[in-house]
Amino acid sequence: MNYELIIVRYGEIALKGKETRKRFENILVSNIKKALKTQNISNTIKKEWGRIYVYTTEINEVICVLKKIFGITSISPAVQTKSDFNSISKIGRVITKEKLNNKTSFAIRATRTGEHDFSSQDVAIHVGNEIVKTTKANVNLTKPDFELFIEIRNDNAFLFTGKIHGVGGMPYGTQGNVLAIIDSNESILASWYLMRRGCKAIFLNTKESFEDILASFLEDWFVKSDIFPVKAGNNFFENIDKIASEKNCKAIVSSHIINGDSQKILSEIRLLKKHINLPILQPLIAMQREDINKKYKEIGLTI
Repeated sequence: MNYELIIVRYGEIALKGKETRKRFENILVSNIKKALKTQNISNTIKKEWGRIYVYTTEINEVICVLKKIFGITSISPAVQTKSDFNSISKIGRVITKEKLNNKTSFAIRATRTGEHDFSSQDVAIHVGNEIVKTTKANVNLTKPDFELFIEIRNDNAFLFTGKIHGVGGMPYGTQGNVLAIIDSNESILASWYLMRRGCKAIFLNTKESFEDILASFLEDWFVKSDIFPVKAGNNFFENIDKIASEKNCKAIVSSHIINGDSQKILSEIRLLKKHINLPILQPLIAMQREDINKKYKEIGLTI
């Protein structure tokens, strides 16, 4: 089946008030456009309440990008048609023709939004009967071999066969700036967790050896940010205060982990809090080393 668009879903944005939700949606759309532009992928984006649609002929390439856009919970390559039974059934038969036979089972998962003279169950029954006639497959609503999803929204219907998980969180740039002190792989991972929560990370790089790793990391996650090279020394904390003030950062991100010499780690945290007036965020503080290493691989961070 040649898919023509990708349905983009988000999670936490939907819990916000109307104006905040609209603003966050616009930021998410902007982030998607910027990411696709970096890959020279031709696309058209449309937005409606609760959904974002990316129309493109480069479906696989767009999927790879969308999976790394903060704020997206799931995506689905889909086919769009009219919301009448005949149009939906026609596409349903095309999608299932080569996937089903008399030895396989399927289920229709239909949802509906808007005013219609039929229910979601009516759609599932009608389309299901048409597919049975075409493929001779069996209906199994509990453990089917194949699922066909039909999402009806006002005058349009979208058909797809599954959901691909996204990274989730909040759209990058919706939650203010944080200053991330980069001195290890852990510090980049700590920054990633705050970026996933919608914060824009300003990077304070203390090691020249991390320049390429950090640049590659930002490119891989389709975000742009300022990187300031700063060497540890007598003016280290002054530099932190200066850059944090200039970039309007609301907090400092550190990568401290209570693992091994806990007294040393706690002393470092106390020293940091002594010299820095901003809140210190430590997303890795209680994580185990094996969990951290696993997360490295998940986000593609070079160790």
